[in-house]
Amino acid sequence: MATPIEVPGAPTAPDDARMPRALMLLLGAAAIVIVIAGLMASAWLVAPILLALVIVIAVSPIQSWMRRRGLPGWSTVLTLVVVIFGIVLGLVAVLIASVGQLAAVLPQYSGRIDQLTAQVTQLLTRVGFDPSHAAQTATSSADIGKLVNIVGGLLSGVSGALTSLVFILALLLFLIAEAGGAARRLAAIGADRPHMVVALNSFAGGTRRYLVVTAVFGLIVAVLDSVALAIMGIPLVILWGLLSFITNFIPNIGFIIGVIPPALLGLLVGGWQLGLAVLVVYCVLNAIVQSLIQPHFTGDAVGLSTTITFVALLFWAWVLGALGALLAIPATLLVKAVLVDCDPGARWVEALIGASSPPEKKASKAKSNGTGPTAEDKPPAPPDAEVPAPAT
Repeated sequence: MATPIEVPGAPTAPDDARMPRALMLLLGAAAIVIVIAGLMASAWLVAPILLALVIVIAVSPIQSWMRRRGLPGWSTVLTLVVVIFGIVLGLVAVLIASVGQLAAVLPQYSGRIDQLTAQVTQLLTRVGFDPSHAAQTATSSADIGKLVNIVGGLLSGVSGALTSLVFILALLLFLIAEAGGAARRLAAIGADRPHMVVALNSFAGGTRRYLVVTAVFGLIVAVLDSVALAIMGIPLVILWGLLSFITNFIPNIGFIIGVIPPALLGLLVGGWQLGLAVLVVYCVLNAIVQSLIQPHFTGDAVGLSTTITFVALLFWAWVLGALGALLAIPATLLVKAVLVDCDPGARWVEALIGASSPPEKKASKAKSNGTGPTAEDKPPAPPDAEVPAPAT
């Protein structure tokens, strides 16, 4: 039987003083549960901070380029703030205008809504369900107090969304102003923790690649959906194209969320045939692009497998809500950088969660990103190894 090698001068702990592995696993699981509970309780704060961080990472190359051109720091900060705030406020304005148009269009189909309601009522009656009795029960159980609570909940939700928007804009202002000293801070960290600097740079690069790939495919899907809906005669194609672009940042199932409103509107405009046509077109375009083609490019860009991206979507949507679904991939990359990439002993986890790429491709990508093995990571040569003499 092999005996353990004892290193002279190294402290050794007796077997009785070592913590049992089962207890270590239980303590680790308990710590994970506490961290998840803390994230869920502070989702109102964590999600906006993560969104602002992702936006700043996305625009940081522009700020670096402007600084290399010799522009002063205050001008780069002011330019980026104006551009980002203009884009955010423009999207909000488009959404508000489109929702106003939708509210003006829906009353035109009130007769169609009544007809569809009657058809659904007849169908439910045939299968043995009495909608009139259910409506009477719901009406009798409802009171003014409950309606007031519902309206109050909606108003609080709207005010909460506006508060989050103001908070995100303020965070963007401060983070952009602090982004100029990021290189100096990373250099200070690298003096003691070089692997942490490599991990953070990998996180920033992976986040930017993910945003670029997702934005490109989202733009393609939005244009295709808008053209298809315009050909079929569906109103408000700009709103549905913008919805397709935004939901493209939700991995794997984003098109399901984006197809529901135009399909319902198609049902009102042209009956079940047009509603079914909208579903078929979205399934052909979005399912192929978003669920089959895009995940391979996204996985190669960020180094995560398709299964991990789907699990990450479910997890972060459960923990952080709607913003968690949009930021599932960047949040996973951040956790991976902090817990896996910065620890050379935990690199084996990347083989489990990483995308299935050829070894040569992974090696070349790691070398180009600066995440490959360095000289200090390589094991030293044994003292008895013979060094060949140089050829003469």
